[in-house]
Formats: sequence, C-alpha cells, structure tokens
Amino acid sequence: MDAASTGEAIRVYLADDNLIVRAGVQALLSLEPDLTIVGTAADYDELVAGAGATAPQVVVTDIRMPPSFQREGIDAAHEIRKRHPGTGIVVLSQFDDPEYAICLLEEGAAGYGYLLKDRVAEGDQLARAVRTVATGGSVLDPQIVESMVHPVTDAGDLAPSEEDLLRLVAEGRPIKAIAAAQGTTPAAAAEAVERLFLRLAQDASGGGQNSLRRLRMLHEAIVNREEQGETLSRLLPGGVADMLRSEGREAGETKELVVSVLMSDIRGYSTIAEHADPSALAGQLNVHRAEMNRAILAVDGTVMQFVGDAVMAVFGAPVAMEDHAQRAVQAALAMHEAQDAVNERWRSQGLAEFGLGIGVTTGTVAAALLGSEERLEYTLVGDTVNLAQRLQQWAEPGDTVLSEATYRELRDPPAAEALPPALVKGRDTPVSAWRIAAATRPDPAPLGAE
Repeated sequence: MDAASTGEAIRVYLADDNLIVRAGVQALLSLEPDLTIVGTAADYDELVAGAGATAPQVVVTDIRMPPSFQREGIDAAHEIRKRHPGTGIVVLSQFDDPEYAICLLEEGAAGYGYLLKDRVAEGDQLARAVRTVATGGSVLDPQIVESMVHPVTDAGDLAPSEEDLLRLVAEGRPIKAIAAAQGTTPAAAAEAVERLFLRLAQDASGGGQNSLRRLRMLHEAIVNREEQGETLSRLLPGGVADMLRSEGREAGETKELVVSVLMSDIRGYSTIAEHADPSALAGQLNVHRAEMNRAILAVDGTVMQFVGDAVMAVFGAPVAMEDHAQRAVQAALAMHEAQDAVNERWRSQGLAEFGLGIGVTTGTVAAALLGSEERLEYTLVGDTVNLAQRLQQWAEPGDTVLSEATYRELRDPPAAEALPPALVKGRDTPVSAWRIAAATRPDPAPLGAE
C-alpha cells in the first residue's frame, strides 16, 4: 500500500501555461509514492481558485503565465499564502536572475522554494523541494545563490585584470581580501582600486557612456549585494552567507573547530502526525521552527538545519566563541521555555502539544562546505555531532541531556542529575552524561550573569 492510499501523501497542485511542461512535471512527481497531484492550472486565476478548492499542502508553479506573462506565479504564490497560511510554494523558473527569487521571498523564506527548470530532471531535486517546503523549509537553486554571492559585471573596454578588480569591488571585498585574491599587497591593491575609479570617473565626466554605465553597474551591484545578502542569510545558516560573500569558500574546504552542538527532537511526533490535519501540522511546525530559531539566534548560535521535526544548531561555528558550551545550554533552556509558551496557546486551540528532548555535546568537529554544483551545504562532521544525536534520544519531553565535556565547560552549571554511564550506538565505551530534568529546569539566565 503506497503513501497516497493511506492518506499520508503530500497534496500537490501544479500550474504552468505550457501543457507539455505541466504534463512532464506531473508525470515526474507522480513517480514519488508520498506525493499526489490534486489539480492543475494554466493561468493566474485558475491557480488561485484551484488552490483554494483543493487545499494542497504544496503548490508548484511557473513564473510567467497568462494573462500578462510577467510574474503571475509569484503573485499567485503570495495570494495563496495570504489566503491559506502554511501552504508550501515551489516556483519553477527558466530565469536565473536573483531578482525573481528576491520578489518571491520578500515576505520571508519559510515554506518557499525557487528552482531552475533545467534542473528539474536531475535526480529527485523537485520531489525533495516539495517535501522541504511542505514542512516550512526553504529551497533555493545553487545557481541563484551563486548569482547573489558573485555579482557579474559585463565585459567592456577594461583589461582582464581591471575586470577582475571591478568584480572584487562589486562583491564587497575589503582591500586585504582583494590583495590576497590578486596576490599583491594591501597598499598595491588600494592604489589599483583608486586608479580604476579615477579612470572610470574621468571617462564618465568626459561623456564616456561605457564608463558611466560601469559606475552605475558598480553602485547597483553593491546595493543589490546588500539586499540579496539579506535573502541569502535567511536561506543559509547564520554567518555562513557572510562567510561565502567575504571569503569565497570553495566546496570541500574544511576547518577544524571546537564547538558545542545542540540537537532537539519532538517526542511522539509520528503519533501526532498520524492524527493531525497535515496543513494544520505544517503550520505548527512553522511556528515551532520560528521559536526555536529565535531562541538559538538570541545567544549567537547557528541553526544548521531543520529535518522534519528535528533541529540542529552549533555554537562556535562558523564564528569561533569561547563560551560556546554556556550558550548552547542557554539556548536549550530558552527553547524549552518558548515551546512551553507555544504549547499553552495550542492547548486552548485544541492542537497537539510538542514535547522537546534536547541533547548537547562539546568537542572537535570538521566544519566544511560539502556538496556539488547542484547542492552545497555548510556541514559539521565528527563524533561530536553523532553523540549529540544519541544524547538527545535519552531526553524525555522537557529534558536536556548534556555530555560530560559540555557539563565540565559550564562556569555555573544548572542543577543536573548525573546519569549512569551507558553505551550508545557507534561507541565501544560507555558515555557519561548529565540530565537537566523538566521538573528542575531553571529559567534561562542572561549570558554573563553570575
């Protein structure tokens, strides 16, 4: 029996004015047992009306459709989300211009995806995007990310070295970074930038249209970089977008760091999902993730990923910090407190409550940008990550379980119970841990408080 026949399939509504494309996407998604197509549309009005009538969990739409072939898909997406909050949206586009993605995500990235059509047939990228936005996640095509990170300047009458220098300036690189990229000294790089600007300015003041256009392009690139950077930061873990823009890190590069890793999970989520309305549950997950994200960012943590009902965060990467263990525990306590408040609201609405189990570990990891042209992720690799997952499984609803290393790092540890050493999967020796029980959980104190 497949997922659709049990009522668990994700309901998808398709929109594209091209019948062949529409049929092709429908056939592609129909191969997935956990996805079911509930309707199709060929223009803006059909899409908005059809989404209202069929109540899909996810809408997959083209950008340009009748009546005006401008940005009907994006406008329809915003209208559908306004009428039916929690509906996931995946826009399929033939345009790699970041401006379209920014228009789509101008009200927030949660539950939105933007993929280029020429990647749809590559593996199961579209199906993965549908599953991601159905639970409030975000997906952005790597080519769009690349366009945001590296603005392009048109070729003109500048020498190749000047073109390269103009590109580095447009990317917002500081002088030291420009010098490193060009293999010269900061003083020489600063002088080269001044010469380039002087040449462009002199030519522009003399009526040189190409140089005037270049100066305008430079201004637009810098402004767009800041605007697009805000969107990029919403789609990548905190600090990683800045690292990409400033350092230009390549896939496969690793850096060894000592960090604290936090893993949280909703206890009994499968049972909750079995009895909940899928659209209502997606809305609950979105609220849950927003609250968890807020608690983690409040103490300068980095939200690495949301996977279903699980949250992974790191403290001490990509920006190193000395008190990462203290911040991780602080975040865990704040996450429990935030979820308690949300549960109180849900109780009055007759919605299922979420009980969190959290694990925190401290140790060495390899932080890396891993992946390929199709997908690039900032990832932590090492036993510290695996142990956080195992300790999280020891936590009852409302509990936080700390590794011995984390507990030793705390300058003022909260009341915690030492757990008997026990084996965890993947380790040959017993693991010692400490449990902050829900009943004894302290309020999260401000960082720096004694």
